[in-house]
Amino acid sequence: MDSIFAPKSSSTSTLSSPAFISRFLEASSCRKFSSLTFVGSRPFRYSSYSTTFSMVSNDVSKPKIISGDFGYVLEDVPHFTDYIPGLATCSNPLQDNPAYSVVKQYFVHVDDSVPQKIVAHKDSPRGIHFRRAGPRQKVYFDSDEVHACIVTCGGLCPGLNTVIREIVYSLYHMYGVSRVLGIEGGYRGFYARNTIALTPKVVNDIHKRGGTILGTSRGGHDTSKIVDSIQDRGINQVYIIGGDGTQKGASVIFEEIRRRGLKVVVAGIPKTIDNDIPVIDKSFGFDTAVEEAQRAINAAHVEAESVENGIGLVKLMGRYSGFIAMYATLASRDVDCCLIPESPFYLDGEGGLFEYIEKQLKENGHMVIVIAEGAGQELLSESKQSRNQQDASGNKLLQDVGLWISQRIKDYFSRQKTMAINLKYIDPTYMIRAVPSNASDNVYCTLLAQSAVHGAMAGYTGFTSGLVNGRQTYIPFYRIIEKQNNVVITDRMWARLLSSTNQPSFMSDKDVTEENISGGKKEEGPATQLLDNGDCADGVLGKKEVSSV
Repeated sequence: MDSIFAPKSSSTSTLSSPAFISRFLEASSCRKFSSLTFVGSRPFRYSSYSTTFSMVSNDVSKPKIISGDFGYVLEDVPHFTDYIPGLATCSNPLQDNPAYSVVKQYFVHVDDSVPQKIVAHKDSPRGIHFRRAGPRQKVYFDSDEVHACIVTCGGLCPGLNTVIREIVYSLYHMYGVSRVLGIEGGYRGFYARNTIALTPKVVNDIHKRGGTILGTSRGGHDTSKIVDSIQDRGINQVYIIGGDGTQKGASVIFEEIRRRGLKVVVAGIPKTIDNDIPVIDKSFGFDTAVEEAQRAINAAHVEAESVENGIGLVKLMGRYSGFIAMYATLASRDVDCCLIPESPFYLDGEGGLFEYIEKQLKENGHMVIVIAEGAGQELLSESKQSRNQQDASGNKLLQDVGLWISQRIKDYFSRQKTMAINLKYIDPTYMIRAVPSNASDNVYCTLLAQSAVHGAMAGYTGFTSGLVNGRQTYIPFYRIIEKQNNVVITDRMWARLLSSTNQPSFMSDKDVTEENISGGKKEEGPATQLLDNGDCADGVLGKKEVSSV
C-alpha cells in the first residue's frame, strides 16, 4: 500500500519529513497546521481541516477528500505533488499578458471551491464542494517544455471543433505553447493513426463546422499502448474529449501514468448530447441539440395540423436519459405528449397512450408526440440475442422505438375502424448531432477548454472540467463516471412538462415507489429536502438516478 502523496519508495520517516509535509501543504492548499498523526488511514489535521491520505491499491486510487468545519467536504482532484517530489514551479505567464493586465484578482484563490448544492436549509451542513477552475499564480510547466495532444472519442456532438479550437488558442495565446498534436480517430489513434499538428491557423475557423476535424471512433482503448505512445512521443498534456465511456478510459490512462510516475496531465472535457453525465449542470452541445430539435417538432406540427386526424411523431436522442425530449417539449409548446425512458408508459387500456391519442384527435383534430430513443424498450418484442448486443463502446444497442410505436399506433386505429389517421414519423437524430454549436454552446465550450488548460498548467491531473452551479470546476474522474444523469420524474421540472402538455403521467401509484426514486434508501430530513445528489438551477437538471422502464 503506497501513499499517492509520495513515491513508492517512501518510508514512514519520509512521510513525516519536513519536505514531504511542505509538499502536502502545497497540494492541499493549506497554510498552517497544528498537529500531524499517522493512524489507520493517516489523517492529517491542520487548523480546523482534515485531509485523508488516499492510498493506492492495485494501481487504483481512492478519493482525495479534504474536510472542514460545519460539514465542509472538498472532493479534490489529483496534483503532480501528490506523487512526484521536488517539482519546480514558475510564475504564470498570464501575469505579463497584456490581455489580462487590466483584470483585477485574475488568479483563482488557492482555497476557492464551488458547492455541489446551492439550495440549503438554515441548519444544513456546507456539503460537498469541488475545486474552482481557473489560472493559478504558479504553474508546473515551462511553456517551452509543454507538448500537448487532443483526442475526441465516441459519437459526434455539436461543439467538438469549438473545444479543439479553444484548447489550441488557450495554449498558444495564454501560455505560449507551440507544440500541440491532434490524435486522429479516437483512442486507437494513439497507436494506429497519424497525428495532426494543431496551430491557431489550422483551427481558426473549424468552429463553424460540425463534427470533429480529428475524427472519432468508439472503443479501441488499450491502456498500455496508449501510455507507451504518450511516452514515446514526449507528450506531457493529454486533453480527452468524450462521454462517460471516454472519461472512464481517461481515468484508466491517468492511473497508469501515475503508476509510472510520469509528469503527464490527463484532463477530460465531458461530451454527450444526451446530457447524461452527472454532477455538471449540463454538457456542451445540449443547448444546440434542443434548438435543432425544435425544427423537427415544428415540421411535425405543420404536417399534423394540415390534415385530418394528423399525428406528428418525432424521435429524439436520449439513450437512457430524456433531457433532450423534455427540454425540446417545454421549449416548443406544440407537443401534446412526451415519452422518456425514466417514465414508464403503457399502450392499451384505460389511461393508456392509445386512449389519450384518440381523445386528443377528437378534441383538437391533430397531435404531436415526442419520444426519446430509449423510451419503451421493455415493450418492444426483441430476441434475447438482440438484448445482449453492444456497440464498440459497450453501450446496449437499442431497438428503434420510433418505427415500432408508429406501427403500433397505425395498427390500433386500423382495428378500431372508427377514425382514420394520418401519421408522419420524423427522426432527426443524425441531423441534430452533426450541426455546428450555437452561440450558447460556443461560449460554454470556450470556458470548458480554457479551464482545462489552466488546470493542466497548474499541475492538476485526473480531472474533468465542468460547470457546477454556474461556476467552472475541476471534478475528479470517479464522480463523472460513477453513474448516469437522469430526469427525476418526481422533480418539479417533469411536473412542469406534464402541466405544459396536459398529458397523463401513464403511471399508477405502484410505479412511483420509494425503491425506484431513491434506490430503496429512505430520504431523511425535512419534507422539502432535495433528492440526494441534488438539483441545480431550481430543479432544472436532476442528478438522481431513476429506474428506467
